[in-house]
Amino acid sequence: MKIIMKITALTICIGALLLSGNAHAEEWTFQVEPYLMGSSIDGDTGIGRITGADVEVNFGDILEVLDLGGMIHFEAHHSSGWGAILDYGFMDLSADITGPRGGITGARVRQGVLEALMVRRIEAGDRTIDYLAGVRWWDNDIDVAVDPVVLPGTAMFEVQEDWLDLVVGVRWTHRLNDSWKHYLRGDLGGLGLESDFTASVATGLHYQISKRVDLDLMYKATWVDFESGSAGQPGYFAYDT
Repeated sequence: MKIIMKITALTICIGALLLSGNAHAEEWTFQVEPYLMGSSIDGDTGIGRITGADVEVNFGDILEVLDLGGMIHFEAHHSSGWGAILDYGFMDLSADITGPRGGITGARVRQGVLEALMVRRIEAGDRTIDYLAGVRWWDNDIDVAVDPVVLPGTAMFEVQEDWLDLVVGVRWTHRLNDSWKHYLRGDLGGLGLESDFTASVATGLHYQISKRVDLDLMYKATWVDFESGSAGQPGYFAYDT
């Protein structure tokens, strides 16, 4: 319910932007982009009494334990220069790991990241600059079960952490010719309001296949440094990746 309420609130804000004024439909352009993401995760995390645990997961590892995933990107731009961006991606991962004593450790991780941004676009010939401001919402659910063969009694660990970071950024796009566009994007946020720090950088190419269809190839890196609770105590969670 908490997830639905937050997404609904963000959707209402975006909807208010799109419906504001007396704009005609032809003054808007829209982009809907389902996509696939070859993810990897690197950094460290902490849960309860476990602190500073290394996290190094490549795309092949994620693909082996992926139960479900989905990603979609949406943009709306008005001829006045105002617009909005929504981007959401999630992964549901699970694995059973056989320990040296023969027990089974079960782990499940569900992570979703939502970006909701307002855009102010400045056009300059074959170049555009988009100024971005909005939020990045992180949602992490982690469940770990350790078989009694490994530890006396079945140990259960559960973490449910979500937080909202304010971010500001800019995107620069250059039309190379009638078919190709190149873009660069960066943002910064966090600053201790929820996470200590978050940022992302991206670069990519758009290839126009037809009037209505583009191919978008992007490399994106996202950082986050979040901590809640007291290190070494139950309820502690740290995520620096």
